[in-house]
Amino acid sequence: MSDEHAPPNATKEGPPSKSAKFDRRALLVAGGAVVAGAAGYAGYPFIRQLHAGRSPVFVAAKQKYDGPLTKTIHDGLLNCGVDPIAYNGKRVLLKPNLVEPMRGSPQMTTHPAMVVACAEVFLKAGARVSVGEAPGHMRDTEAALVEARLGEALLDAKLPFADLNYEESQFLRNAGKRSALPGFYFPQSILEADLIVSMPKLKTHHWVGVTVSMKNLYGTLPGNRYGWPKNVLHHAGIPQTVVDINASLPPTIAVVDGIECMEGDGPILGTSKQMGIVVVGADRLAVDSTCARIMGMDPSRISYLKLASEIGFGQMQDFLIKQVGERWQPLVSPFKVLDRPHLRELQTREAGLLTS
Repeated sequence: MSDEHAPPNATKEGPPSKSAKFDRRALLVAGGAVVAGAAGYAGYPFIRQLHAGRSPVFVAAKQKYDGPLTKTIHDGLLNCGVDPIAYNGKRVLLKPNLVEPMRGSPQMTTHPAMVVACAEVFLKAGARVSVGEAPGHMRDTEAALVEARLGEALLDAKLPFADLNYEESQFLRNAGKRSALPGFYFPQSILEADLIVSMPKLKTHHWVGVTVSMKNLYGTLPGNRYGWPKNVLHHAGIPQTVVDINASLPPTIAVVDGIECMEGDGPILGTSKQMGIVVVGADRLAVDSTCARIMGMDPSRISYLKLASEIGFGQMQDFLIKQVGERWQPLVSPFKVLDRPHLRELQTREAGLLTS
């Protein structure tokens, strides 16, 4: 992850020392790149990633919505080099997923307990915390809050909510430059944030396979500029615009609600899948790649993750991700996907047998 996208105190470590031939060869290649000079180095995204070091991703298993989520999230942040104390007196905006909530489908939206727990972590550190979202399918944001049961939770916790669909917005140049869009209109609450916390629900997606922290940030763009749904972004290319939005935002980290998830026809019509995990990290690409692996997906086949990796946005290769907390391998539980060729291609061999 580049310094441009890292929180103020994110930690970096060098590549792991392993005996595997693949790792030794990669390190030799990286050494050759240093000799070749900066001009050559800039042309090799994989070598840039090696140079950047390993990105920590924290995975907690056996989590429940009525459990000690505040401690879990706090531990996860510290283990990933993000100390909430660094945000004392600063603005922290939590961005859950409220795409199109229905009371009978809790697997669709970020659970209120996750949002409140994350808020408590930063409030205890003295941060100025708010929650903001621009639901992609609902013009009535208040109705979305009610259906997701988040509105009442925010009132009880005395947390302010920013309706990002209707806030005043400002145009910023496209920092990613992967799509043809010259820039994006971001709401004022996004622009004023010292830190954004992407808080997605772990779900499948009928177009791109997986939606986690990076895709969740479509919800930082206002509906009064981009419509419901935000088809101008889809027409400009989902992989390209996901990367461009992420590259253009203020510093952003990820806290993933993977306790009750969605499989099948996500991100709206899928069915519930119990996983009981929380995933935390400062490198969104590393977080989403780890989540994809847990879901039985190959992140290198997921278009926007592959594109983000190619431009050096963060780490995608597993050996360049430092696991803290639980190991992801024992937690793998392949998610069902729609029986469509472009989705079956994303699955690992073991997951390929589980389609809906």
